[in-house]
Amino acid sequence: MLGNLPQETASFVGREYELGHLEDLLREERLITLTGVGGVGKSRLALRAAATASVRQARPDGTWWVELSPLRDPGLLTTTVAHAVGVADHSARSLDEELCAWMADKELLLVLDTCEHLVAECRHLVGELLQSAPGLTVLVTSREPLGCPIEQVVEVRPLPCEGPDSDALALFRQRALAATPQAAAAFDDPGRAAVAADVCRRLDGIPLALELAGARLRLWTLEQTAQRLGARFDVLTDARTALLPRHQTMRTAIGWSHELCEPLERLLWARLSVFTGDFDVAAARAVCAGGPLPPSRVERVLAGLVAKSVVRRSEERGAGARYTMLDTIREYGHDWLTELGEVRTVADRHAHWYAALSQAADRGWLGPGQVDWYRRMTSEHAQLRTALEHLLGSDPTAALEMAGALWFFWFSCGHLHEGRAFLERAMRAAPRTGAAYTQALWALGLTAMLQGDLDTARELGEECTREAARLADPERELRAAYLHAVSVMMPGDAARALTLAGPRARAGHGGRTNGPGWLLCRLATGYALCDLGRFEEAAEEALGLREACTELGERWLRAYADYILAVAALGLGEHGEAARHVRAMLSGKRLLGDRFGIALGLDLLAAAVAALGDGELAARLLGTGHAWWRTVGRPQMGGSPSLTALRDRGERQARAAIGDAAYESAFRGGAAASTG
Repeated sequence: MLGNLPQETASFVGREYELGHLEDLLREERLITLTGVGGVGKSRLALRAAATASVRQARPDGTWWVELSPLRDPGLLTTTVAHAVGVADHSARSLDEELCAWMADKELLLVLDTCEHLVAECRHLVGELLQSAPGLTVLVTSREPLGCPIEQVVEVRPLPCEGPDSDALALFRQRALAATPQAAAAFDDPGRAAVAADVCRRLDGIPLALELAGARLRLWTLEQTAQRLGARFDVLTDARTALLPRHQTMRTAIGWSHELCEPLERLLWARLSVFTGDFDVAAARAVCAGGPLPPSRVERVLAGLVAKSVVRRSEERGAGARYTMLDTIREYGHDWLTELGEVRTVADRHAHWYAALSQAADRGWLGPGQVDWYRRMTSEHAQLRTALEHLLGSDPTAALEMAGALWFFWFSCGHLHEGRAFLERAMRAAPRTGAAYTQALWALGLTAMLQGDLDTARELGEECTREAARLADPERELRAAYLHAVSVMMPGDAARALTLAGPRARAGHGGRTNGPGWLLCRLATGYALCDLGRFEEAAEEALGLREACTELGERWLRAYADYILAVAALGLGEHGEAARHVRAMLSGKRLLGDRFGIALGLDLLAAAVAALGDGELAARLLGTGHAWWRTVGRPQMGGSPSLTALRDRGERQARAAIGDAAYESAFRGGAAASTG
């Protein structure tokens, strides 16, 4: 099934009427918003409804889930939505416009989860998308409606509490049994079941409150739980009684759970509130240890919070355990962190931990751990944003260093708009000298170049060249040479690019022959030689690059070396060899999720296949490539003359082989293929 719906982390209880109602609304309406108190189950209901709709209602372009809870910068809303649906836009134009254009002919369900802190921004974006895409349906969860004219608001109420078979009692029982199988006896006994029903009523049937109470049965009997919960609710006379009853109940239930935690658990709960999204135990240890909580105790205390349902634990394939807190629980913890006077201290630790992680990823990117770094940094995306936002306000120089160190994340992993914005903000705030500034200049130039903003890229390349020369740093000089070379080559000046990045220029700069700058210059050289028709020299350069990447265990650059080998083989008339090389290139690009590279490779494979005489397959590949190019928001390489000519030649050969009608049919079939 096309889409990215997350797996349900717990079994689903009740809500038959709501699910039926939502199924009807999702079939008939275009914007539905689920509202309700924190902890009432809006997200879980939305996930189940979306999963059901994806099976029963035909939406050929899938169902896409966008988690907005970790997002703090409203300016990144469109970027977050685009990334979730697979649009890695590489243009310099408005991302709102590009996303609207991409969705214009799509039939899909978009779920925006947890929007209450971005109501105005979500209202604007949703309005634009719905106006542009008649086949789009949007499902929203928020503590308050968006306020759109066509919005259908559904209030998610607590679970029913009355009767021996109530949904609230079923959920409470389920969570209690998850905490301890011995709790079954309490629910099977009619007399004690009445005590359980009373607990459900006191908690107003709010699912999160029931989950927290159920976790207590690991340590207490049902009667002890009811008694202590009752005592907590009976003394509810503080200023929070001004809250609406269900908000008051939820707040009190969380407060009760907080009081029942051990002192170190309460401290860790507060400190964990600085995390947005999920995190791993190493980050929790680095950020939250200190004072009475030594690093060696963090994992054990964290396990205690998991057992009490304060923190949720999940396993990511190949990445180990990840942890997260629901917003309602995180907000409570942050209030306590404020009371402790530790907000700035812990936020600083968080930011510097992720800044150090970014530096480590930079050092490890061109090596055997590249795929692991790609996956890890993708998992940490929300935390990277939070760290950068904090450093921009507290330590601009550190923000500049971090943003520059993440060049590969912006440039190679499809986050151009976001990276460019962070780099520009950091460069405005930090001193405009030194190695960090030169690195940021280069990273900014890479984002501009891949967006097709070649004039800016060239100017940044020239400035970067001057700054690197001032530092007398060969590696930075080589990086600047690559940026400058590609910025002049893409519009068509391959000879100038060869002068800037070719063997003679590289030797003049010196530096490590397996460093990023040297390898990138070899890549630019291979492209330039192909553009100049010097295919044998291009193949020799690409073979050297591929060998160096193989020795390093690197995949991203190696795939582009395979691409140059394919172009050179095609130029030499070795069409089968070209197809073999480009298939190797596509294998590497898929592994790293490089949409730009995949689109580029599909066009080249189509040209090779067309030259071999298979017009139908070539047409399908060109159609699939077209779909991938749409996800990056711009034509091939910004309209690079040589690459556009290569694609056009493949199309002409395919049409000549099978005729225009068959070509168009195969092209449409390829374009309908998934880009997921």
